[in-house]
Amino acid sequence: MLFRIIAVTGCLISLTAAALPENGPLPQAKPDAGQSQAPIEETPIPTPKPDNEQTQSPIPEQKPAVSQAQSTGDNEPGEKQGPPKPPLTIAAETDEVHQACVKDLTAMGAVFKEIPRIDDGNGCGIDKPISVSVVLPGIKLKPEGTMRCETALTLAHWMKESVIPTAQTALGEDGQITAINQASTYICRSRNSVPGAKISEHARGNAVDVAGFTFENGKSVSIEPRNEDSTLTGAFQRTASASACLYFTTVLDPNSDAAHETHFHLDVLKRNGGFRYCH
Repeated sequence: MLFRIIAVTGCLISLTAAALPENGPLPQAKPDAGQSQAPIEETPIPTPKPDNEQTQSPIPEQKPAVSQAQSTGDNEPGEKQGPPKPPLTIAAETDEVHQACVKDLTAMGAVFKEIPRIDDGNGCGIDKPISVSVVLPGIKLKPEGTMRCETALTLAHWMKESVIPTAQTALGEDGQITAINQASTYICRSRNSVPGAKISEHARGNAVDVAGFTFENGKSVSIEPRNEDSTLTGAFQRTASASACLYFTTVLDPNSDAAHETHFHLDVLKRNGGFRYCH
């Protein structure tokens, strides 16, 4: 009886030993399905989010404020509005300077009349305007034009000292000028009538556009592109244009751009350092 108990006990010990791997570690319990495989001590502890990150909705990207230099509209977000610009005003002329000019213009034989002050707003106008009908004896301005006295006096000097002698040299007996055909004198507009551009010198009475000349024989010379014109008429126009910059501070002719293909733009705008623009 004792032998049987010992035998059964030995068998159980043998079976247990056979089920265990030799010199191997004890098997680990398998985790439940869905449980992390990583050891518990290596699992990072989540850091609490700040209050502004608790929402699950993404925070929209903030666009940088638009600077005044970058702004393309009057009400651009973030644009700083500067102080409003003061309205343009008409340049004042002293009585002394104006009367001295009137005296010189009268001495040259011009026919004109002084007219009331012009103020069309936005800087358009002339403090002491004149209406000119004759620039020099025998040479009319057609149609008569409104301008400052300085503009008329400069036009008279250019005609007397340069244009008339050039026409007579180039065209001989057919070069007796009787009229300047003007396309524009005073008019309230921007440069080249472009919206938003700077105010034109025509709007200040400083400019005259010469479209051509009429001669005693009834013929006219119209201003047009003549760089390739090898005739005496072409030489006359090119010489008149070149000499204009000896008198006016701005000269634009058909070589300047499409806007001046049919006339000379001549003005007396004062620039820093006495700079002149001749093209």
